[in-house]
Amino acid sequence: MAVAKENIERAEKPLESKDEVVIHAKGIKKSFGEKEVLKNITFDLKRGENMVVLGRSGQGKSVTIQCVVGMLKPDGGELMVFDDEVAEMSDEELKQLRIKIGFLFQSGALYDSMTVRENLEFPLTRVLKLKDQAEIDKKVEEVLDNVGLLDAIDKLPSDLSGGMRKRVGLARTLIVNPEIMLYDEPTTGLDPITSREISELILHMQKKYKTSSIIITHDLECARITADRIMVMNDGEFIAEGSWAALQKSENELVRSFFNKTT
Repeated sequence: MAVAKENIERAEKPLESKDEVVIHAKGIKKSFGEKEVLKNITFDLKRGENMVVLGRSGQGKSVTIQCVVGMLKPDGGELMVFDDEVAEMSDEELKQLRIKIGFLFQSGALYDSMTVRENLEFPLTRVLKLKDQAEIDKKVEEVLDNVGLLDAIDKLPSDLSGGMRKRVGLARTLIVNPEIMLYDEPTTGLDPITSREISELILHMQKKYKTSSIIITHDLECARITADRIMVMNDGEFIAEGSWAALQKSENELVRSFFNKTT
């Protein structure tokens, strides 16, 4: 995989040309006023891969995936999703792109006044325009069963624990069968046991739905469980990439300080 900065630490060999790339970012920059949040972000996400972006809070991780779905427009660089330049897309093209990209927010972003069933029906009727209630019911029940929450189908979000709300949020995102999943701090606010369960569920869903995913986190255990490859971000730049095992042996003091916390 090509990276913009020549001195980025690669703990393993780059992607081979035969790997199909679904997101290609090169030299992405983004500032808010005088603050430069993204300085030179370059990466490729290949089909079927879980790529974790690991770093402390405030380093530009969430801004990166907001650029991917067109919520934010980069100030410079190239950002291609499914071979199309995101910055050049019309509103309608962005709408169609977002159907293919699932975005799991930190909060889960459920509608509080709707039951779990109604929350999951919403994207089926509003996004996919399904009208057959039997088909809708089947999809809702299937995806809830996949996240282990079929019994909660008629409960309100207020009746659920934090971990259960995360599961419902994941189910609602997956119900439209996205090709790419973007996870923004999926384990934030959860206890260690629930965090591990959510991380293992992300891995299970990747295999079941064959999604390509970017997982934004500063949770080291989440990164260890879910990642095929890890990109370490610091101060708006990637400073290292590789597997968990390889990055544990990094000679970069900052990278090593991350991984030594778990040893």
